[in-house]
Amino acid sequence: MSLFPRILLLVIFITVLVECKQLFKQGRFDSGFIPPPKYKHDSSLPPDLWFDQVLDHFNPQDLRSWKQRYFINDTFYKPGGPVFLQIGGEGTADPIWMVTGACVDYAEQYSALIFQVEHRYYGKSHPVTDLSTPNLKYLSSEQALEDLAYFITSMNSRMDLSSAKWIAFGGSYPGSLATWLRMKYPHLVYAAIASSAPLVATADFSDYLRVVRDSLDTTGPTCVENIAKATDTLTNLVQDQDGRVILKSMFNLCDDIDFSNKNDVANLFSSLAGNFEGVVQYNKDNRAFEGGVGYNITIDMLCDIMNQDNQPINNYAQVNSLILKTYSQKCLDFKYMNMIKELQDTTWAGSAAVGGRQWTYQTCTEFGYYQTSSYASQPFGDGFPLDFWTQQCSDIFGASINETVLNNAIKFTNANYGGLGVKVSRIIFPNGSIDPWHALSVTKDLSPEAIALFINGTAHCANMYPPSPDDLPALTAARVVISKSIGAWLNE
Repeated sequence: MSLFPRILLLVIFITVLVECKQLFKQGRFDSGFIPPPKYKHDSSLPPDLWFDQVLDHFNPQDLRSWKQRYFINDTFYKPGGPVFLQIGGEGTADPIWMVTGACVDYAEQYSALIFQVEHRYYGKSHPVTDLSTPNLKYLSSEQALEDLAYFITSMNSRMDLSSAKWIAFGGSYPGSLATWLRMKYPHLVYAAIASSAPLVATADFSDYLRVVRDSLDTTGPTCVENIAKATDTLTNLVQDQDGRVILKSMFNLCDDIDFSNKNDVANLFSSLAGNFEGVVQYNKDNRAFEGGVGYNITIDMLCDIMNQDNQPINNYAQVNSLILKTYSQKCLDFKYMNMIKELQDTTWAGSAAVGGRQWTYQTCTEFGYYQTSSYASQPFGDGFPLDFWTQQCSDIFGASINETVLNNAIKFTNANYGGLGVKVSRIIFPNGSIDPWHALSVTKDLSPEAIALFINGTAHCANMYPPSPDDLPALTAARVVISKSIGAWLNE
């Protein structure tokens, strides 16, 4: 396992938001990408619906179309009520978000109709026959925004919703889409809630581990100090033949370590850091309803392990064993080419088609977001620098997708959408202080009509999940602010 080649924990998560949790960590298990969670209440979930979508919105001469999946919940809707649009992200659209979560609570309160639209190329929404590199040219945030605009105009006509106020909801990458949809189509989307939304494209996302360090530090300084000590020991052992034998046993590695293979070594260091990254990103989020595993592992739990009266390297290995056991993995697969070969699979039936190949492509051609080891004072060492990540683009998609393409794409993305200088109104940007993605999001008000909600003590997309008795007061207060803002927008 390697909890997702680690292309980011961003996290697949989400409906426009939808599954604020899944991929944004391009990692992988040795048995493949994590499958969609199983649900206990399948009978209560809305059925798949299909929409005839345009393949290429930027070529009017291309008349090809494809079937895009969406869901609808009209349980609370009353004629004249608003429409809430949940935007799908870098993973399978999860219909459980149509029946539970903050958006559904707001829909009940304000008699809203709810749509969820699955992102092109993810889940069951297949615009092309396979995921070969030439076929991925229609995968972009720009095409996704046009999909949503076309969907809105079509539903306005089909369901007589032209006078309704549409409000977009999204978390993580879909939160970015919600922001940009509101910016680009203010005549179609009246307002937006953009949770944990990264708005700045960057290749070297070194601040990710800065926030991970700061979040681990909330338990006290010894946790980070012990991780740093463990990393120092790991760095020394990996350079010695006998040490590598010890590490293979201690960390239950699937293969021997070849120290001459720098990508294998980088992937090992990255994977062990990823054990902490994933927990920090979703720390104490109320995710149990989704049916997945690992939601009960917290920063406190990992730091309790790291602070045991043992050698720090042994505690570091114990954290790794906990993650392996939690996700039913027999060993840690750190081999770089195993990861690459999995992501090279172009079939829809392959494990990478869950979202890993597609999202990796988007990071290579639009966003970057690589969670490097470049930040000097984080405790995980310097073993997975930027070139480890950018090399993956060419290794997976071919020489035409390279570092030059990535850098040009990042410049275009920030110029196209405005980064943190985005001009937008009637929007709220909730972010958690624990969540590393807040470093690329809006944490201070952009204007009186573009409000930041910085929620101390919470993690990725925390405000989107169903409320829990264990919610921090700041999270409860944030949900109230969002609800009242929606009410104020609807009364304008």
